[in-house]
Amino acid sequence: MGLLDRLRRNRRGTARAAGREDEAHLREWTAEHEGVEAYVEPRTAVTETTMLLVDKDGQWTRRRIAGPAAARKLARSLTMPVYDVQLMGYPQRMRDHDARQRVLRERRRREELGEP
Repeated sequence: MGLLDRLRRNRRGTARAAGREDEAHLREWTAEHEGVEAYVEPRTAVTETTMLLVDKDGQWTRRRIAGPAAARKLARSLTMPVYDVQLMGYPQRMRDHDARQRVLRERRRREELGEP
């Protein structure tokens, strides 16, 4: 077993494949958010193919998916656009959302420490 194989394994020693829980999470998240778009992230040495969902406000979630074809099939069933992240990149609204969240976390941290 090589190093990359070890990185892809969970604690039980088997690679974690996309499961029903992952698809259920993606479906549920889509139902709770407006203006959702899907972005397919390719398999890497460490992770399997993932599907990133981003709503109109930039909130997002990511889960494993069986592959690009499965991601496109799921997106079609949810009637949402699907993009290849390698071609399109990540949406600006997602980056903006993450930046706002960092600012809010820093403010909370300062308030908890009593800093100005």
